[in-house]
Amino acid sequence: MVTARIMDDMVPAGIHDVAPFRDWTSAADGALRFLHEYVGWDVWVVTHVQDDRQVVLRAFPERAVAAGTELPWEQSFCRQMIEGNAPRVATVTAAVPAYASRTSGSIRHIAAYVGVPLVTPDLELFGTLCGIAFRARPRSAARELPLVEMTARMLNTLMAADLPGPSPADLARLAPERR
Repeated sequence: MVTARIMDDMVPAGIHDVAPFRDWTSAADGALRFLHEYVGWDVWVVTHVQDDRQVVLRAFPERAVAAGTELPWEQSFCRQMIEGNAPRVATVTAAVPAYASRTSGSIRHIAAYVGVPLVTPDLELFGTLCGIAFRARPRSAARELPLVEMTARMLNTLMAADLPGPSPADLARLAPERR
């Protein structure tokens, strides 16, 4: 039957491409890859805020930022977003005073930023999901914020469901020695 053959061509042969992630870390990796492929932007990261620093847990592309890279929380774009001093998305960071003032160190080349909080089940800040671009993005890129927010919410939900995530030992291993 022709209809059946057409339908068979439209349905993937297997289900492996939609299998559940084995843990929170692999879900975070999948989320970053998805955002990079479908939303764009140059680099996507999942971070953890520890004391006075922000530590990269996962990144895509992986070669762009090494896991364990840290930034003083005080200098972070994400802190400005969390504290409400700047929006979750800035297609031109130079046009947002709270972001424009953060132009030193490893963040000096960020021309566009999107970030959303990652929170624990108790609504405590865990870290952030954020994307950066080294060239300004068109204003229309702000339309992608709901997708980034939903992705962060899914990661928050997996964290709340106790899907195995980065253990305290993993977090300590990723954080470079404090000098």
